[in-house]
Amino acid sequence: MNYIHFSPYFPPNYIHFSKALKEAGATVLGIGDSPYEPLSQNLKDSLTEYYKVDDLHNYDQLLRGLGYFTHKYGKIDGIDSHNEYWLETEAQLRTDFNIKGIKNENLAMIKKKSEMKKAFVSAGLAVARGKVLFNLEDARQFAKETGFPLVAKPDSGVGASGTFKIECDDDLVRFFDHLPSVDYIFEEFIEGTIYSFDGLVDQNGNLLYYNAMRNEKGVMETVNDDTHIYIVTLRDIPGDLEEAGKKVIEAFGLRARFFHFEFFRQADGKLVALEVNMRPPGGFTTDMWNFASNIDIYKVWAEMVVNNRTDLHYTRQNHVCFVGRKLKNSYRYSTEQIMARYADFIPYHDKLDKALSRAMGDYCYLVRAEEESKVMEIQQFIHQFQ
Repeated sequence: MNYIHFSPYFPPNYIHFSKALKEAGATVLGIGDSPYEPLSQNLKDSLTEYYKVDDLHNYDQLLRGLGYFTHKYGKIDGIDSHNEYWLETEAQLRTDFNIKGIKNENLAMIKKKSEMKKAFVSAGLAVARGKVLFNLEDARQFAKETGFPLVAKPDSGVGASGTFKIECDDDLVRFFDHLPSVDYIFEEFIEGTIYSFDGLVDQNGNLLYYNAMRNEKGVMETVNDDTHIYIVTLRDIPGDLEEAGKKVIEAFGLRARFFHFEFFRQADGKLVALEVNMRPPGGFTTDMWNFASNIDIYKVWAEMVVNNRTDLHYTRQNHVCFVGRKLKNSYRYSTEQIMARYADFIPYHDKLDKALSRAMGDYCYLVRAEEESKVMEIQQFIHQFQ
């Protein structure tokens, strides 16, 4: 199997995908715009060859790169970065080179929030009322139907980038006075805690691994307010969340892919479907799964892709919490003090890439424990201010 790892160096922990592919027997080919020399030795050892382009946004250069790989190694069997940012680029390359996986014809349903909403409704799930709106008059009419506040976000976008909370009519006027160049969807504001249903399906669409996370503060608020964040995986997944997640998998016809589905849990307990992402949740979540269930999800994925193996047996032994800190804040305890007290519960900590800092922080800790109360104790300790 010839598999291209697109932008294989970001985020840094995703080099494990290349390593696992090689160990599963694939010929692993890297393509990126980073020079070869600074790449980690682990990544270099995993790649059969690396093709450097000047800019990953230059599609002509990508075409030449894949053409070169095809000429030298034969048909390309797979390509992925596992990053939402490159979803459209990868779909175009799969379409042009007839590579298995998400192609152009599949994009609208998994990229546009307005199309996701239709799929949720068809699956019998509750959604926030929302419309793609192009002028102030229609937006005012929508606000009359739902009331303020509203959330305006790119219909096709990544994460919380370009998302606005609109509290009143004056905010609406300001938004349309500086109308962005992309289509925006307006939704009623939903109060609640964000839960996700995440995992990996095999080549027949069956669940191979799944987990769930609770995020007390949304990424939109974290980015807009520039605050720190924590996200915790769950040992016991609520039945209605699992049921909703399985309905989404079926509605989108997901095959041989990671997924990250988001829901609001309202105060009355009702689940409201928010959006889908056809990739791992991002950051260190794949490592959180490993710590939660004592598995190697990178190896599980690679064995499924290369050898169609699906014999994974696991339990969720631990809650795992991602705790991010931002350098602009004055925290009470140093990393040295944190580790002196809780080293047995913190299997990993390190600084984060600048590209992740706005949403996730400048430094992170992964905290694991069987009891959620212990995880939350450590999270609060880490986040204490001076």
